[in-house]
Amino acid sequence: MSSGLLLESLKIAVVVSLYWTVSISLVFLNKYLLSSEDIKLEAPLFITWYQCVVGVVVALIAGLVAMKAPTRAPEFSFSLKTAVRMMPLSFIFVGMISFNNLSLKYLGVAFYTVGRSLTTVFNVTLTYFILKQKTSLQALLCCAVIICGFLLGVNQEGSSGHLSYGGVFYGVTASLCVALFAVYSKHMLPLVDHNPWKLNYYNCVNGTLLFVPFILLFGEVGTVASYPMLRSSYFWSMMTFTGAIGTVLGYLSGLQIKLTSSLTHNISGTAKACCQTVLAVVINHQVKTPLWWLSNVLVLGGSAGYTMVRHAEMKVALDAKSMNDKESDPENET
Repeated sequence: MSSGLLLESLKIAVVVSLYWTVSISLVFLNKYLLSSEDIKLEAPLFITWYQCVVGVVVALIAGLVAMKAPTRAPEFSFSLKTAVRMMPLSFIFVGMISFNNLSLKYLGVAFYTVGRSLTTVFNVTLTYFILKQKTSLQALLCCAVIICGFLLGVNQEGSSGHLSYGGVFYGVTASLCVALFAVYSKHMLPLVDHNPWKLNYYNCVNGTLLFVPFILLFGEVGTVASYPMLRSSYFWSMMTFTGAIGTVLGYLSGLQIKLTSSLTHNISGTAKACCQTVLAVVINHQVKTPLWWLSNVLVLGGSAGYTMVRHAEMKVALDAKSMNDKESDPENET
């Protein structure tokens, strides 16, 4: 193996390892913030809002660094017109991260993967109804496997007496919002020069404003004002650290896709979810039934299968397009 290839392989291994570590850590940290006995702050929307604020601050600092020093940090400029046009997508973004944190609050980390597993199914459904794009039979079969895994998981978690139906509702709603966000992001990317960092930046900026009326509506201002740890440096350190970790995860996700491919990123995410589930069971000293484990296998297997089927279909479509372009090129005519 050449030194260049070895260096590239090591770089990919480091990035994937960091992605796994940061992603799994963020899930456990958010679970700790949202439902631990140490924190005891019943204000999930406020916690999510603060993480958005931290995301904006981190992006601004990165932008300043990019202007002052030769670095790969993203450089941003803010446009009020763009921010206003991004508002519909930002509303979905707020719903996505809010329901995601709410599902994590009421579901155990071990069941979190299954509880949030319907994103692919919603993505296929919305792609058909909104973008008018059909899905192959193989991909639909993978979705059916995911649905079976989800239903079996709900049944088994309910049988154990640990299931929160509110948490399941939040998980399903979060999955719907993730799918909506993925579909509508394609329409909004031209507004930010097809830059996913800018897209996230504007969503975080808008999110800091959109969260405010909901925080007021659900009475979290009074909850936060009377919170006994409001002056605790430990509390604010954990809140800030978690928000910063979330921003780093976004960067690592983009870097992993850049160094490998979207297929590898999705498979890496599926494998990470499997590792996360096993870790949660071991850390919490839980005992799960064989059918509970089967539900996870169905969800993860169906998700991985869907990713591979879609990748193969996209490759065939690109090859066909390339062939048609060559045939229509006048220079290739004799």
